[in-house]
Amino acid sequence: MTTTTNPGRMLFVNMPVADLERSTAFFAKLGFSFNPAFTDDNAACMLVGEQAFVMLLSRETFAQHSKLPIADPTTHALALYCFSAPTRDEVDAICDAALAAGGTEADGAEDHGFMYSRSFFDLDGHGWQVMWMDPTAVPAA
Repeated sequence: MTTTTNPGRMLFVNMPVADLERSTAFFAKLGFSFNPAFTDDNAACMLVGEQAFVMLLSRETFAQHSKLPIADPTTHALALYCFSAPTRDEVDAICDAALAAGGTEADGAEDHGFMYSRSFFDLDGHGWQVMWMDPTAVPAA
C-alpha cells in the first residue's frame, strides 16, 4: 500500500473552554498569537504552526459541533496536546509562563538527553506537554 502526504493539509484541533477571553489571555502569555479572521466572541483561532491551529471554542459553540456530551477535562482525559519548542530553555520558559498565568504542573520534567519535556494543565484542565528534541538525534527520512 502506498501512502502519500498532502503538503497542503492543515490541522485544526477544536477545544472547549469555560471562559474564552480568559483562555485566550492565558495562551497569549505563553507566546501564542491568534488569527483575527477566525476569532470572535465564540471562538479564538490559536496559531501553533504554519498549518496547525487550536480552536478555543466556548462550551456552547463546541456543543453545536459535537453530538456527544462535553467531557470534564479535570476528571477525564480525551487527548493530550503536545507542541515543540526550539530549545530546552524555551520548554522551561513556556511552562514557567503557564504556571505563572494560573496553569498547574501536570508532571515533573522528563529528560532523556536527546529529548526534554515538561507538562501542565491549562485553566480548563486540558493537559499540555511542551517538548524539545535534539534535531541531530532524529533519523533522516
